Amino acid sequence: MSDEALLTVEKVAEILDVHIKTVRAYIASGELPAIKLKRDYRISRTDLDNFLRQRRTDQKRPEHD
Repeated sequence: MSDEALLTVEKVAEILDVHIKTVRAYIASGELPAIKLKRDYRISRTDLDNFLRQRRTDQKRPEHD
C-alpha cells in the first residue's frame, strides 16, 4: 500500500450511511478488506471503492441458460 489515507470504521459507516456494526460485519465476513491496528480497523479508500463497485446494481449480470 502506498501513502493512501486509511479510513476508520466510523468514517466508512458515515460514508455508507450505515451503522458501525454493519461495517464491522462486512469486515468480519471478509467482504470488506481491512487492516487491524490494535483493537480497531482501518480501511483503504481503494478497498472501499472496490467494495462499492462490486455491489452496483447497474452492472450487467451473466445470463444463465
